[in-house]
Amino acid sequence: MNCYIPEGYEPRLSVYEMQRAIEFIKRSFQKNLGSALNLKRVSAPLFVRTDTGLNDDLNGVERPVSFDVPAVDGAECQVVQSLAKWKRWALREYNFYEGKGLYTDMNAIRRDEAVLDNIHSVYVDQWDWEKAIRLEDRTEDYLRETVRRIVTAICMTGDELEWEFPRLRAHLSRDVFFISSQELEDMYPDLTPSEREDEITKLHPTVFISQIGKTLRSGNRHDGRAPDYDDWDLNGDIIFRNTVLDRPFEVSSMGIRVSPESLDRQLTLSGCDDRRNYPFHRALLSGELPYTIGGGIGQSRLCMLLIGCAHIGEVQSGIWDEDTVRVCRERGVHLL
Repeated sequence: MNCYIPEGYEPRLSVYEMQRAIEFIKRSFQKNLGSALNLKRVSAPLFVRTDTGLNDDLNGVERPVSFDVPAVDGAECQVVQSLAKWKRWALREYNFYEGKGLYTDMNAIRRDEAVLDNIHSVYVDQWDWEKAIRLEDRTEDYLRETVRRIVTAICMTGDELEWEFPRLRAHLSRDVFFISSQELEDMYPDLTPSEREDEITKLHPTVFISQIGKTLRSGNRHDGRAPDYDDWDLNGDIIFRNTVLDRPFEVSSMGIRVSPESLDRQLTLSGCDDRRNYPFHRALLSGELPYTIGGGIGQSRLCMLLIGCAHIGEVQSGIWDEDTVRVCRERGVHLL
């Protein structure tokens, strides 16, 4: 069992109030995010055809949920694992121009999630967003400014939530500390990546760790990242210090997306040259898709953080092992 309920924890809201707070957060944050990054809401698919190459393969080991569609000549489809590639395709198809972007709800099934615990579940819900940018915007400065805007939108939503629910206090810091995965390894060479995140968020409660997916000087990676959406030199994770669980708490994975040149390089480095034959990859390599920046922001994660929940099952309906259900029941934690 991987469920941990902190000593003295009590839910701050009733089950009914929790539903009100979740709805408030989602409505408020969508507005704040859209204003911060100039995004418009669009409709998005729950599944895509396997042969398009549009699905995200995450770390390359997770199995997407697949099914065939007899009415479409038996086409094989997959439930999306994220919309990282689809969004970039959609920006072109929906005629978004530079400086404008889209956001949408993304719902996924991660059946191979290695561990189900306080912050991980089989069901994933997030705001997926993508914005068309200029070639000259593919810089670390542009990435950092975008991160600051997202953090500000999150903190504004927390402030608005506290006005509506005075018992809630998230105490989030707007001051983002930027550090690369290599710099973090240099600081804590004897620790694991998760232990490094723990140490750095004790010093800085809001952190952006950049260059996720690159091989570090140790020969390891801070974390895995698929080679065909983020540019490994211009990406990262937004992590807050969760004071309820006393641990680092990732709410967003994001980055400036691959150019034709960086896609070519990263496909080769990761041994994924076979993907060059997919329609998405052919279009990107030939320069037919716009330059973009984008990412995902966890909906249940954000609700947990702002409300002050100890378990993701308090804000998300899912399935759990019997021990987790028992421990939460004994501690007065209601799992939806």
